[in-house]
Amino acid sequence: MVVIKGLEKFAPKDFPGIISATLFVGGCNFRCPYCHNSDLVLRPQQLPDFPLDYLLRFFDERQNWLEGVCITGGEPLLDPEITTFCSLLKNRNLRVKIDTNGSLPSKLRQLLDENLVDVVAMDIKTSLDKYGLVSQAIDEVALKIKESIDLLLQTDKEVIFRTTVVPGLVEMADINKIAKLIEKAPLYVLQQFEPQNTLDESYESLKPYPSSFLEEAAQAARAFVQKVKIEGI
Repeated sequence: MVVIKGLEKFAPKDFPGIISATLFVGGCNFRCPYCHNSDLVLRPQQLPDFPLDYLLRFFDERQNWLEGVCITGGEPLLDPEITTFCSLLKNRNLRVKIDTNGSLPSKLRQLLDENLVDVVAMDIKTSLDKYGLVSQAIDEVALKIKESIDLLLQTDKEVIFRTTVVPGLVEMADINKIAKLIEKAPLYVLQQFEPQNTLDESYESLKPYPSSFLEEAAQAARAFVQKVKIEGI
């Protein structure tokens, strides 16, 4: 079964509008230098597991008030049992939100086709031609990212595209490229970069963009997507 490495028992910010909990899955196929979950990404085997019976009991005991579960990571779609686990949650009448980097479109398609998720939040790290900054196999990854984007643009599920606006990794030209890539998307969230506890320690000394840059980027993106939000400023 899915190996859960963390549980936030009440996490409404991760699933807006829903009384929800958040589960953290270990392991990731990206190495984003600004990532705040370095233990989950680099050392998941050193973190204790949450037993399945404990998690199911946790959800069963909260059936009268808990409405949803956000599954994040790491990259949760890497786990071969993610579809089975989502099915267990849906059988308990819980709404399921998945956070993903979009690199596994076939698994994402399965979750959507089998109606095992209600919301998908996909992080678009930067423009496709710069994905080598977070993954080694740039051409292959870029194709998969594009496939996942196209898939989410066609689904009737709730979809959120997100980009953490990291200086050097994401510039204004990248925002424009991403916005065009997700044209007509219902929601695009620009997140302020926070230089704290980063996977690459050098990023802790990197100064975030001023709020005016994010506001300008949001205005540029609004030419292509239905709604743009800024978080973290």
